[in-house]
Amino acid sequence: MYVLLCPCILDPGLRARGITRQSDLDCFSRCIERCRHFGIETVPLPCPETMYLGADRAPGSFEERLNTPAFERLLDRCEEKVRDYIDRHGEPLCILGVDSSPVCGVTSTFRTDEREPGRGAFLSRFPEHHAIDVKAFARYRIYLAAPLFSEAEQMYNRALYDDLSAHFFEVYLPQEVGDTSNTREKVEHRAIFAQHLAALDEADMVVGVVDGADADSGTSWEMGYAFARGKPVIALRTDFRCAGHHELVNLMLEESSAVVTDRTGLPAALQSPRLRER
Repeated sequence: MYVLLCPCILDPGLRARGITRQSDLDCFSRCIERCRHFGIETVPLPCPETMYLGADRAPGSFEERLNTPAFERLLDRCEEKVRDYIDRHGEPLCILGVDSSPVCGVTSTFRTDEREPGRGAFLSRFPEHHAIDVKAFARYRIYLAAPLFSEAEQMYNRALYDDLSAHFFEVYLPQEVGDTSNTREKVEHRAIFAQHLAALDEADMVVGVVDGADADSGTSWEMGYAFARGKPVIALRTDFRCAGHHELVNLMLEESSAVVTDRTGLPAALQSPRLRER
């Protein structure tokens, strides 16, 4: 099991001069950390831009410096090399690119001086392979906010945990803390709250289960806290009842999250590396 990734994720020195920030380095580090955590081999792609312009280069668009017959021939050779590797080793889990890159962008690129949607010049040659921006791939730690008070609820949460783990997400499951009794002492309350809060702070995203006539109060608090901290929130609402004329669930929860109505839709909402583009 392996991913193909832009080589600058492993060696930021390959990037154009002056564009790399500390947040980029942190993102690259978390990306590599995720691969190591789940035993995913990282296989660097060739870097046509560096091969053509050199490592010490100023930033620029595709049209500005790369739209030449010579660069097109270089892309041909690089593509052939990558396809040969795939033929010998099997299909990659996904390709990890870097958005805005004129060559390795995934959802956005600079073909001209204006950012535009679409893949960069090199990754666009592999449309059949699932590609993810490195920033999305680096978000893999999930806090699963859900009611956990009945056997049925805990079984469902465990099933979600297994689903998400199979997609290479590291999932924090609050019910594993041992919050299973209504006879807790006050000191236990504080300890449980502190542990959950620390897990929320460490999480990259929150998935909240909001089924029922009204969303669970603890789940709602956790989702709101995550939203206030700027973390992506996914609301899983499989309940067919609507909360209002225009909303599936309480409007404050719906407006602060992306609502998914089927648990099989969670991997796509979370940008799982196991997806295959259609």
